[in-house]
Amino acid sequence: MEKTSTTFTNPSLPLRAAHYVRMSTEHQQYSPENQLDVVRQYAASHQMEIVREYSDHGRSGLNIAGREGLNKLMSDVENKRTDFSALLVYDVSRWGRFQDVDESAYYEYVLKRAGIRVHYCAEQFENDGSMSSSVLKTLKRSMAAEYSRELSVKVFSGQCRLIELGFRQGGPPGYGLRRQLIDRDRNPKGLLGRGERKSLQTDRVILVPGPELEIETVRQIYELFVAQRKIEREITAELNGRGVFGEEGRPWTRATVHQVLTNPKYIGANIYNRRSFKLKHRRVNNPTQMWIWRDGAFEPIIPVSVFEKARSIIEARHHHLSDQDLLEKLRELLRAQGQLSGILIDETEDMPSSSCYSSRFGSLTRAYSLIGWTPDRDYAYIAINRLLRRRHADIIASMLDRLLALAKDLISRLASSRSTSRSDSLLPSMRVEEPMLSMVATRRRALRRSGARVPSARHAPLNSSISAMSVSNSSVIGMSAVSNIWPLIHIYTHKHP
Repeated sequence: MEKTSTTFTNPSLPLRAAHYVRMSTEHQQYSPENQLDVVRQYAASHQMEIVREYSDHGRSGLNIAGREGLNKLMSDVENKRTDFSALLVYDVSRWGRFQDVDESAYYEYVLKRAGIRVHYCAEQFENDGSMSSSVLKTLKRSMAAEYSRELSVKVFSGQCRLIELGFRQGGPPGYGLRRQLIDRDRNPKGLLGRGERKSLQTDRVILVPGPELEIETVRQIYELFVAQRKIEREITAELNGRGVFGEEGRPWTRATVHQVLTNPKYIGANIYNRRSFKLKHRRVNNPTQMWIWRDGAFEPIIPVSVFEKARSIIEARHHHLSDQDLLEKLRELLRAQGQLSGILIDETEDMPSSSCYSSRFGSLTRAYSLIGWTPDRDYAYIAINRLLRRRHADIIASMLDRLLALAKDLISRLASSRSTSRSDSLLPSMRVEEPMLSMVATRRRALRRSGARVPSARHAPLNSSISAMSVSNSSVIGMSAVSNIWPLIHIYTHKHP
């Protein structure tokens, strides 16, 4: 049964309200100060008192990740920690420019279910639940999503144009290269260090050769690979053996050597759009025909002919393997090494990468199980965490319902205990505050407290009820959630004479 909370207000007192403010970097009209001015004017004209503030500054509206203000608002509402009955928002798009328009509607529904009405202070319609307001809100949400899609296309086009002009678009330069800041006339202004960015919008960044020692090391890598036909593992051992280290002084690995041998920036090519993460959706590797490629953008370190020879050698050893071929290679590696790991797979020549096994079989642990090998480390937590993420909302809601019932009983028993130890004349001054709950999820097989033993969560039923360990100022209760996860909930009650 759906639960709602009702807030009773005195007509002679101002209505208690909170406000939510979000700003990305798209328009000055959405600056926090401008939003707050409109919100405060709306509150004053509607006899409201702002008692809570939630804000997200410099945060994208494409998803909820990193938006502490909105997450805090939802947490307070769902855990009944609100002391207001209205939420003031600048306009509909402040929830976010979600590509699924129902997502922003969901957050408003959560507030509505808790008895909190949302007011859009800068919109030209009243959010009164009428058909017209519902239609307008849906239209506004769709417009917000479409704005992000159109902006994404425009930004991508601009970035592609800059790539074709030979300018670098983000990312570290790589070993043997440095980022050079230039002005609009391509005059050099200085080298950018790690973490440094340009300060003027008209400035651009290109790649230039780095220190002579690094340039010589890059050339030696190609010489060893192309002329002497040494494999990446042998090149790694030789470089580290001579005390020649890679980026930031780290030892070379097979992967870092392979990256030098395959990245076209060492022949002066500027490449973009090899991977995409548009509109905050999942990352994808784009096919070669979608890459944006500009030859001769930077000063080359390696001749094109040498780079092509290296690429031909690498491509010659690549061929498609069936599932059985992949598993057989895994068995051979296990027989040779006696154990398996992602790092061991990646550092072994003639072995597909660990990501290949994860992609083909779903995970490395499943690939291990298909060849009959069980790692010493228990990887069950991976599946448990996936299950917890899917069931998190339902588990928390179930906990809160049961905790609320337990908390009411605990307060009643504490009040009863206090009343028996004092005279009746002192009872009116006795006050028990609302309990404060703290929950910690931990993987434990057993727990002892005050001589009592909590049964292992691994053997406890999924829907076991909450049981109080003791009734005191600090009570500990346990409830099993899934598998061997054991959430512990501490209830603190504060009594004031």
